[in-house]
Amino acid sequence: MRSKLQQIGLVFVGLIAGVMLSVNYSAIAQKDSAPLPIEELRSFTDVFSAIKQGYVEPVDDKQLITHAISGMLANLDPHSAYLDADAFKDLQVSTQGEFGGLGIEVGMEDGLVKVVSPIEDTPAYRAGIKSGDLIFKLDDTPVKGMTLNDAVKKMRGKPKTSIRLTILRKGETKPLEITIERDKVKVQSVKSKSLEPGYGYLRVTQFQEETIADVVKHLDKLYKEEKGGSLKGLVLDLRNDPGGLLHGAVGVAAAFLPQGSVVVTTDGRVEDAKRKYTASPEDYLRGQREDILKKLPEGVRNVPMIVLVNAGSASASEIVAGALQDHKRAVVMGTQTFGKGSVQTVLPLSAKTAIKLTTARYYTPNGRSIQAKGITPDIIVEETANGGSRERMREADLERHLSNGKEKDEEKPAAVPKIDKSKSKTNSKEGDGDEAHAAPLEFASKNDYQLTQAMNLLKALQVIKK
Repeated sequence: MRSKLQQIGLVFVGLIAGVMLSVNYSAIAQKDSAPLPIEELRSFTDVFSAIKQGYVEPVDDKQLITHAISGMLANLDPHSAYLDADAFKDLQVSTQGEFGGLGIEVGMEDGLVKVVSPIEDTPAYRAGIKSGDLIFKLDDTPVKGMTLNDAVKKMRGKPKTSIRLTILRKGETKPLEITIERDKVKVQSVKSKSLEPGYGYLRVTQFQEETIADVVKHLDKLYKEEKGGSLKGLVLDLRNDPGGLLHGAVGVAAAFLPQGSVVVTTDGRVEDAKRKYTASPEDYLRGQREDILKKLPEGVRNVPMIVLVNAGSASASEIVAGALQDHKRAVVMGTQTFGKGSVQTVLPLSAKTAIKLTTARYYTPNGRSIQAKGITPDIIVEETANGGSRERMREADLERHLSNGKEKDEEKPAAVPKIDKSKSKTNSKEGDGDEAHAAPLEFASKNDYQLTQAMNLLKALQVIKK
């Protein structure tokens, strides 16, 4: 028996070595690959053989190898992952802006599903799911022991079917049960409205394939609605924007910056991970022949701007905020952003499966690392007039998060100006300081305190300009 196990182990070492050499060559494309850790691989095959021979029930080879790959990636950082056929398909579909399910960005913590952010205008958002909620049961099935992909699969389903989430929420003394009806989630990437004569509001909820074109359409509409065809000020709202496609972020930033301006740089171990993205068509068109930004209304690149951000602003939205801030093109207002400043590269393993691997960090034009720190607003404005904001988790709160790369994670943001906190509670339903029970804020409503302060600043800038 022992001899047989050793033979299986040696064969498996050869198999794994071959696969790793193949992945190193085709996916990572490193010229000087490190030698394979044969002793560690032998230990791996010993475990594999022991499971195959002695586990209480038979286990399929494919299942064991899939779990091993998934475990390797999941233990690197919160964003690296193995994408099976369903997960890979979901990723491709979600970037188009339409998919079935609940509408939440999730991660894993202590074996439970943790809500990063509910996506606006989705079943989860309307049901009151909040950032930081820990989901520990799906219907009657405990989440403990599931992989993140398995949990996501269970939450997704046909529209008009329901699922019961049992969650732990900070500030609540007992678990909450929330039943949500699944629906086709179609995220409206861009929204806009005229706040008052001369002042426009542009909101990007997520960066998708059509986001750049949608931004151009909405800006065109805002300008055409104004007498004289110009704006005195513009608010770009990136609050609760979880990110999305990199070229979408580069394109949105390019809409407001001089052509050729640096938007973001990336740095990693391999040469392909060292990139500089600029406000140039080759960096945001992604295969399209016509430069969409040529259709922008005249004056867009000079209109006074405020960018609103909060702890739900992550990844691509942090890239845009950081670029406009470094180029002094806009005043960034709100609260510290999420801090998701790492690049994930999707490497297909087959036609149906892939791995999502963290390969680099993002840096603003001035060289600031976004990772685990985020973007510090030029002016801090909390969500309510009494200085309150919902407590949200950030990248630095996630287990195994990647370090900043330049600064210590625990370093506190530099002191920045704050809007005076009024003692008045007329604009807030949270006067008692109990944020856990607060209803979701409706952005761009009359109770949107941060937007009110953005408008006040834009008007003040107009007075100074005169």
